[in-house]
Amino acid sequence: MKPYAYPMHCAQRCAAKSKRTGLPCKSPAVRGWTVCRMHGARGGAQPGKAHPNYRHGARGLDAVALRRVINFLNSESRSTVQELAEPTRAPDAQTTAQCVQKT
Repeated sequence: MKPYAYPMHCAQRCAAKSKRTGLPCKSPAVRGWTVCRMHGARGGAQPGKAHPNYRHGARGLDAVALRRVINFLNSESRSTVQELAEPTRAPDAQTTAQCVQKT
């Protein structure tokens, strides 16, 4: 058998590297991808309700973003309430005297 007789032999190789040895994977990359079928080409499922392991969506991207906005608004409202609840200082006698002199 001749080397490079089949198209698979001429194919681009997988770009994945082994953690243990540091050597690259020797499998051919899937057409249109830089990795082979064992390292994630054509992998994954649809996001959201189309995913077969979908449960409730409480940890989805939209829900997380909404929670971040709510938490930010909550912290802002708490700081505003705190600022409004702080007692205002009574004017000192010296400050009052200065105001009277200016008028």
